[in-house]
Amino acid sequence: MQEPLLGAEGPDYDTFPESPAPSPSPGERTRVGARQHKRVFLATFAAVLGNFSFGYALVYTSPVIPALEYSLDPNLSLTKTQASWFGSVFTLGAAAGGLSAMVLNDLLGRKLSLMFSAVPSVAGYALMASARGLWMLLLGRLLTGFAGGLTAACIPVYVSEIATPDIRGALGATPQLMAVFGSLSLYALGLLLPWRWLAVAGEGPVVIMTLLLSFMPNSPRFLLSRGRDEEALRALAWLRGANADIRLEFQQIQDNVQRQSSRMSWAEARDPHMYRPVAIAVAMRFLQQLTGITPILVYLQPIFNSTAVLLPPQDDAAIVGAVRLLSVMIAALAMDLAGRKALLFVSAAIMFAANLTLGLYVHFGPKPLTPNSTMGLESVPLGGTEQPLATPTSYLTLVPLLATMLFIMGYAMGWGPITWLLMSEILPLQARGVASGLCVLVSWLTAFALTKSFLLVVNAFGLQVPFFFFAAICLVNLVFTGCCVPETKGRSLEQIESFFRTGRRSFLR
Repeated sequence: MQEPLLGAEGPDYDTFPESPAPSPSPGERTRVGARQHKRVFLATFAAVLGNFSFGYALVYTSPVIPALEYSLDPNLSLTKTQASWFGSVFTLGAAAGGLSAMVLNDLLGRKLSLMFSAVPSVAGYALMASARGLWMLLLGRLLTGFAGGLTAACIPVYVSEIATPDIRGALGATPQLMAVFGSLSLYALGLLLPWRWLAVAGEGPVVIMTLLLSFMPNSPRFLLSRGRDEEALRALAWLRGANADIRLEFQQIQDNVQRQSSRMSWAEARDPHMYRPVAIAVAMRFLQQLTGITPILVYLQPIFNSTAVLLPPQDDAAIVGAVRLLSVMIAALAMDLAGRKALLFVSAAIMFAANLTLGLYVHFGPKPLTPNSTMGLESVPLGGTEQPLATPTSYLTLVPLLATMLFIMGYAMGWGPITWLLMSEILPLQARGVASGLCVLVSWLTAFALTKSFLLVVNAFGLQVPFFFFAAICLVNLVFTGCCVPETKGRSLEQIESFFRTGRRSFLR
């Protein structure tokens, strides 16, 4: 009988054989682990600052669009259509960034690609800070989106390649965590700063990221794939600490790299051990977006304005943001304890329940007391005229807030951070740079299509229809997780790649 991945043994999986030395006490293990991981934590922090900037840039339009709609400058006063493009063009830039990562990730390496992303990011913020017309705003959004797409493809790969298996899950959640911190920082600064200074403030994390990364090593796996063995050895020695024995780990990585050619041919791309993990990673990014996360976040306050809610919509949006941050922190702590698949199952089930609840509430629940005034959702049909009007004290009107909090919590616990982590874990080294860019490209093209079509579907069929669709996708995610997603907890990247190379199909069960 074929052994599952978690129980696999043998030369290909024996990355870190047990030492005959006596086991240290728990206190000693904690101190040694903290010392050995300290530099990995530092390098990870430097890298994920790019995701802080990504989260900041993604929601930059939230306080800016209302300000520009009432701008006294005719060149900057946005119509509804212009505001819609100002919000959504970011996703097109992110898709282009993912496309460029397919080349830059392997051409420049993970670290230098991250540092290169600072150029379009700083230029984009500068354009928006000094904007004198709509074209400068749109170009600035496009450039910051490009930088965000590039970092989204490079950061998970860099972090997974420098981390050890015991902390890779926790570190794999940090890009999502920093993106949420970036978004919350934008919301907080939006209460204090005018929109131009918000763009100026956005350049700070980018500059700090570039400075810190200049002192960090490149990925040892990337360096070995380019024949820079001595530099790779020094990088691994620096990451693991002065007292760490890196010979076994370095030999395992080196052997894995030597088994692969520097460039993947079309013949190799048709090999199951190549296309199967790539297909799984791309499908996960596609299904992640189809759960509705991007349109729900983009139109969060308009959705609350279009339903009967007890609290003010802006308060509801802030509460949901706080829940999102807390949930990502929970995922970071639980990922290396519960495993990837268990969290994916729980995440999809929670999102299904939340989307179904929102759809049923919109269809059968009470209508808002006041007509919608929010951009783009003013003509949303909320069901028939037979729906009762909500009273300000009706506890039933807490349902949209609670269901949205449940959805965000479910997403942030599993299908948010784990899809990025698994992408970087299961992709073969030979295709990791190109395939990670492909994943980001698919993800943000899907996000753009959903965001642009959301309002059309809502105005044509009602606000409940998208939620029912998202709920159906969550059921698909449950089946996909059970059939196609391997459990990678506690395994090195070489072990995972060796698992796919054997041609076994036990991971499909």
